[in-house]
Amino acid sequence: MPRIYELLGYPVEDHSPSVVESRKRAYCPFISDKCDGGGNRHMSDIELRDCPEMQALFPGLQRIPSGVCSIQVKDNEAPWIICPRRLFYMGKYANESILRGTTQSILLDKCGFNSGDRIGIWTETKIKYESDDAEDDLHAFDYTFDYILMPIGRVKLSEAVCISGVDNITLEKNLRDAGYTFALRGGEVYLEDFPIGTPVIVEVMTSSTSGGNKRKRSCIPQALEDCMLGKDHLAPGINYRQVWARMASQLIVKSQVALEWGGRTIWVLQDVLAEYISSSTALDLHRLLSEYTNEVNILAFSYANKYKLSESGKVIELSDSALYAGPIKAGQNNNPEPCFQDIVLAAVCPPKSVLISALCKKTMANQLVI
Repeated sequence: MPRIYELLGYPVEDHSPSVVESRKRAYCPFISDKCDGGGNRHMSDIELRDCPEMQALFPGLQRIPSGVCSIQVKDNEAPWIICPRRLFYMGKYANESILRGTTQSILLDKCGFNSGDRIGIWTETKIKYESDDAEDDLHAFDYTFDYILMPIGRVKLSEAVCISGVDNITLEKNLRDAGYTFALRGGEVYLEDFPIGTPVIVEVMTSSTSGGNKRKRSCIPQALEDCMLGKDHLAPGINYRQVWARMASQLIVKSQVALEWGGRTIWVLQDVLAEYISSSTALDLHRLLSEYTNEVNILAFSYANKYKLSESGKVIELSDSALYAGPIKAGQNNNPEPCFQDIVLAAVCPPKSVLISALCKKTMANQLVI
């Protein structure tokens, strides 16, 4: 039976004084600020006025997010992370300690930046583009990137105009609205902290839940409430196929565009999701285990056995990781190496007899004569 494993940053069994105090503030240790529900789960927020017992646990707060970090589907199995903040975070709330945390440091080591580089971090960056000869939206690019990491430095405004492809007036307005710093030196206008060099796109993919059942009180807000009140609780299950479908639709495209820009895309996953991909598609990720990045890159983090041996008052560090990297397309030889195009192929194809058997169980809907 699925149960909440981590709540507001810590295993639910952890009732040490520091953790209790942290939970009272609905604090998230992974972003060093109040939990934001993972950034996109506001519909699951809990109105405390509707539950006096819960209000007593969160003094001074009127509304809290459903701060569930992970769900353990079965006993003695690693939990599934459902909150992207718990897996990886480098957003605006991140302090220096978080930016140099365990998962962040492991990822930065794979990025290929040079020692001494200053790196800018942009979140939720939407890129919408249509080619000049496009007559419809079939030739359009419309994607949002979780994180873009890119070296930053000082450039002339005139150079920034050339780099961005935007006219001087529009660019200057955009830069001022975004908070960039201008400086006049020797009669030339310079910009500080302007993106230069090649980008690294970071996409964070965590698991989706099955939604839960209100009657069984297995919806996320209900599960959190019962858990916080010390009651036996039931959490929703994991929707494995939905999370994989979301990732598969973007995996190749976002990797391809990063290569076009001279950079790379790194997908941050949990190891259990990587294992699911290997078991449900034609690509065995273990064959792409690598020390170095390639055209497509998956960085999988793991609880290992730490979920069985958690320390009181401490978050569980995801210090175990594996990089799976390989080409988009297969080689042109007789024994092609594995490639990421295999990831959209089925792990197994049933014989035609299975189709016929299924049709034998269905009433024919209609007929026509050609």
